[in-house]
Amino acid sequence: MVIDANLYWIPETLFTDSELQNKFLSVVTGRYDWFGHVENVEGTDKVQFIMEKPRGFANLNYVQGEYELEKQLADMDDAGIDKAVMKLPGCAEWLDLELCQYFNDKAAEHAKKSGGRLTALAVVPPYSTDENIEELRRCSEELGLKTVQLSAHYGDKYLDNEAFSGFFEKLNELNMNAYVHHTPVPVEYQSFRTYDNVRRSYGRLVDQGLAVSREMYSGFFNKYPNVKLAHSMMGGAFYAIQEMLLPHGPMDGGAVRRFQGDNGNLAEQLNAQVVYEMSHAQPWGKQGLEYAVSVVGADHVIYGSSYPVKMDWMKGGPEFIRNLDITGEEKEQILHKNAERFYQL
Repeated sequence: MVIDANLYWIPETLFTDSELQNKFLSVVTGRYDWFGHVENVEGTDKVQFIMEKPRGFANLNYVQGEYELEKQLADMDDAGIDKAVMKLPGCAEWLDLELCQYFNDKAAEHAKKSGGRLTALAVVPPYSTDENIEELRRCSEELGLKTVQLSAHYGDKYLDNEAFSGFFEKLNELNMNAYVHHTPVPVEYQSFRTYDNVRRSYGRLVDQGLAVSREMYSGFFNKYPNVKLAHSMMGGAFYAIQEMLLPHGPMDGGAVRRFQGDNGNLAEQLNAQVVYEMSHAQPWGKQGLEYAVSVVGADHVIYGSSYPVKMDWMKGGPEFIRNLDITGEEKEQILHKNAERFYQL
């Protein structure tokens, strides 16, 4: 069994419905320094959305035809993928409630047509208005979308901000898990923008690493003990800096207190409430993933490919995991068992 827990999807109607297209662009352009436009894909009859942050620096590309069900299922078959979890490709940050409702309806419909091979996530603005909470209930109880997808930050606010406390209180009450997707660049992004690979890869890592670190030290896990989070991009390679960021020893090393102490169980809370979705396997390298498993445990790593960003990531990903020097049981955890548990498949 192989579950690809990071298969990107947006409704194909976005490319053909001019009214929907204008609505989508109107909620992104100029918001949080994002800008979006549509242009033809050179040499084809297809169009693509290009999302820039800041203006002039492309960070997301949505290409017509890449999200059609028949293509997705055929590519999954070719790659040996049994099931997949659909994720929105980086646009959750700016969607308003009306678009969230539309996307949720279309995602549930798309998953239903897949015959059980695709699972969709709910997307809801993370503010505790009556309308947002009702949409969360509708997704869970009526549409069967049991996990909510969030952006690592909204504007200049990461998820530990009090603006989101009411929403997380509701998730805590419902025992509902959340998938936390990276944005292409962190809140402070000026130094990341110049080079494509720095912006589109390292920017995502820094964004996720900051998100996990802020959750850990803000008391987030104390306030919402029933909320489990899956962070994309391996939490920004959080495994590599986890020991550095956790408190070390008693706070009596001198007259000046330079670091925050432990509330008694930060490491335990992190272990209990956070898992890491790799987003794609091969770019981490064999040693990188083996080290991640040695630090956080195979039961905390979820396989994903970021399809359709690069077909090689999907087609070669499962075999890449099978070639890691870890046990057979650990490979099974990464390839499907952890996703089954987290996403209630």
